[in-house]
Amino acid sequence: MSTTLHAERQLTTSVLVIGTGGAGLRAAIELAERGIDVLAVGKRRKHDAHTTLAAGGINAALSTMDPEDSWQQHAADTLRESYFLADPGIVEVVTRNAARGIEDLERWGMPFAREEDGRISQRFFGAHTYRRTAYAGDYTGLEIQRTLLRRAAELDVPIIDTIYVTRLLVADGQVFGAYGFDVVDGTPVIIHADAVIIAAGGHNRIWRYTSSRRDENTGDSFRLAALAGARIRDAELVQFHPSGILEPVEMAGTLVSEAARGEGGILTNAQGERFMARYDAERMELSTRDRVALANYTEIAEGRGTANGGVWLDVSHLPRETIMAKLPRLYRTMIDLQMVDITEQPMEVAPTAHYSMGGVWVDAADHSTGVDGLYAIGEASSGLHGANRLGGNSLIELMVYGRITGEAAAEYARSRTRIHRSTEAVAEAREEMTRLLDPTGGESARVLQRAIRDIMTEHAGVVRTEGSLREGLRRLAEVEERASHVSAHPDIAGYDDLAHAYDLLGSLLAARATLECAVERRETRGCHNRADFPDTDPALQGNMVWTPVGGVVFEALPEAPDSFRELALAQTSSDVAGKLVE
Repeated sequence: MSTTLHAERQLTTSVLVIGTGGAGLRAAIELAERGIDVLAVGKRRKHDAHTTLAAGGINAALSTMDPEDSWQQHAADTLRESYFLADPGIVEVVTRNAARGIEDLERWGMPFAREEDGRISQRFFGAHTYRRTAYAGDYTGLEIQRTLLRRAAELDVPIIDTIYVTRLLVADGQVFGAYGFDVVDGTPVIIHADAVIIAAGGHNRIWRYTSSRRDENTGDSFRLAALAGARIRDAELVQFHPSGILEPVEMAGTLVSEAARGEGGILTNAQGERFMARYDAERMELSTRDRVALANYTEIAEGRGTANGGVWLDVSHLPRETIMAKLPRLYRTMIDLQMVDITEQPMEVAPTAHYSMGGVWVDAADHSTGVDGLYAIGEASSGLHGANRLGGNSLIELMVYGRITGEAAAEYARSRTRIHRSTEAVAEAREEMTRLLDPTGGESARVLQRAIRDIMTEHAGVVRTEGSLREGLRRLAEVEERASHVSAHPDIAGYDDLAHAYDLLGSLLAARATLECAVERRETRGCHNRADFPDTDPALQGNMVWTPVGGVVFEALPEAPDSFRELALAQTSSDVAGKLVE
């Protein structure tokens, strides 16, 4: 197949939304409801966005189950469990506006679980003081995605889910669109836009074991934003889920729902010991996500793991009826992938990279990025989760800031009277694609992507040290040099190989940001475990902010407002009876 670029296709819209998951759809809906011309694009089928994998629920202090709950207590729980690294302004916006996010979904037909009297049911998730997690079985994310897609269709929102955006187009510090290509036929695409919202996910696919599927969360958002002049915040803060499966290899990292532990599952090592007593004797398997992940990692690292490098998670002592009623999705998954019947056999699991708590730096008011006309929302953004994410907060965040940022982008687009479209910016994006399609390169993007995942797993996993992180940077530099010789080879089946090449570029930038920020955070806090700095350093209660040219700069955080600061500092009950974990 010829690697000559096709004739470019030109599209024009007022606001471009990159990403067709929950965050992107919610922003697009807001724009359409305000009468703004909007286009949403994505690189995978809109019905199969990453949002669909979210199982547990969505948080809001509705007080349907516990009248004592309040947005202030939700904010306090979020701030405390972030290890005080969350931006208090973002925490307040999300928790104050969470009920409205639920109302929006309810109005558009979201099938929430309900009590007999019609109230929306809410359940406990770990580290929440009250029951505030609304849900739809164990398919909450899927139902949210379906609800948002229905609403977008009612509004005739144009969605093209075969466009891979490779560069943002910027002139004089202002965004004027994006460049990309159609993953089916390779047609280059120029999209002119007055404003751009990045909603293209995180970067946890750069680890070997990850709950993300192939070719998603490869750091696209990081690269698009950073090359446009935005900054990356807290790249080192990645939530490792305690339990991802190990086999089959191509599915390694697929989650075993934490509901398995919530319903009474127990963890044992290869010696048969129920080891959580060593790490959290009071809460045991119902401890928080970061603590259980560290416990699993430690058992494996100290030689008490299975031959495959895992530990055992067992629910087989529970009544079969309980498993079939409460864990049906998990039961089917384990049968499908491993022919393991969890009513009779334990599951082999290990920590898996699950969620990017860092991301593009954004302002609390509207999630603007500091680049005129550029916004970031969802997992692409940062500021809510800090060093540990409360389960259920990610889904409400996309509902809250999808609306707020959509409104802000609408106002910005209406206010623009002059737009400078730089031919140089377009030429740079075009030339990059031409280079990647040069067949003489000799390096494979897939091979180098695997090398990155090995580096990050070995040098920036659950436990880190300065020496290991710097070795990771040394090895990453070698991969970066080899990546300059990557060639994409499209074939009759499409342009997936070119997409893999761009995935690699995003992963390289995200890996460097993560390693460099992890070096500078010389403390242990939440998900970030430094074996050489085992204590929390009060002087580092702030954010590591990274740019490709400037590297890492530490920024202190403002103090949280009185309305929830004291609640966050107060000692809360560690009782876990009836509580699911995150």
